[in-house]
Amino acid sequence: MAPLRLFDMGKSHILLPTPQTVHWGHLDAAIPAVLEIESGDTVEIDTVSGGFNDVADPSHMRPAHRLIAEQVPQIMGPHILTGPIAVKGAMPGDTLEVRILDIELTEDWGWNVIRPLKGTLPEDFPNLSRRMIPIDRQAQIARLAWGADIPLRPFFGIMGVAPPPSYGRVSSIEPREYGGNIDNKELTPGSSLFLPVFVPGAHFSVGDGHAVQGDGEVCLTALETCMKGRFEFILHKAPLAFPRAITPTHYITMGMDPDLDDAARQALRNMLAWLQTLKPWTAEEAYVFCSLACDLHVTQLVDGNKGIHAMVRRELLGYGVRS
Repeated sequence: MAPLRLFDMGKSHILLPTPQTVHWGHLDAAIPAVLEIESGDTVEIDTVSGGFNDVADPSHMRPAHRLIAEQVPQIMGPHILTGPIAVKGAMPGDTLEVRILDIELTEDWGWNVIRPLKGTLPEDFPNLSRRMIPIDRQAQIARLAWGADIPLRPFFGIMGVAPPPSYGRVSSIEPREYGGNIDNKELTPGSSLFLPVFVPGAHFSVGDGHAVQGDGEVCLTALETCMKGRFEFILHKAPLAFPRAITPTHYITMGMDPDLDDAARQALRNMLAWLQTLKPWTAEEAYVFCSLACDLHVTQLVDGNKGIHAMVRRELLGYGVRS
């Protein structure tokens, strides 16, 4: 897949979260872009996380965050997303590569919520529970009040392009072929996420910052927090059916479905198809390889469309660790 670079050196941009540059709870091809860039440009994107019903102590919110919570209507889902960003020249049928260059936590706190009838064990935990969790940014540790320290591994839960126009407005909760609420903790700095394009300009949005999350995100939320990321956007004039990623150590394909078995089948089939483009293997040879060397992980269990991601180590395919 050859990238389309319109300039040898891309420009740099900064996109801050304001009531004019965010949308809350939904994705829609009709949302106008708040920034237009070229393929090869980098953008530093700042995000905020949570409204007054999520953050147990809203006094911690910085003024820009509070203004968004007061003025921006929440429609359908809980996630505040910065964007969309339009990439010049992107057209339906193209692929947008989102290179995650850096992620920076911007607050010393995060939040976690258990909601009735939600999560993996709603019958065991039927009550609303909201808590603030201190973040030690210098030590890169989350400190739980009951005596556990957890190393941080920040990533963005939501990275996605606009859905197909025929879908209309969709909730930010369910991940689909346009990406969105993928909640894949492997997508840390040094990784590239590849997304199929459905509208002119692609219209990329990002948010749902997670300071740390376990595979599964079992209680409904991770350590939700505000963060900013620096991304490079590369347009590829080649089709892609479903999101996939390359991290410094792995090739990753994804499956998303209400049925976890079906999500696993989708992730595996996507990996088999990818392997056959990387290697001169038959489908059966790729299948045997995956039985020996491909790991299937539960991405999340709580977003309606459950997630499975398939991971193959880069060195097994003859590629070194990506710097």
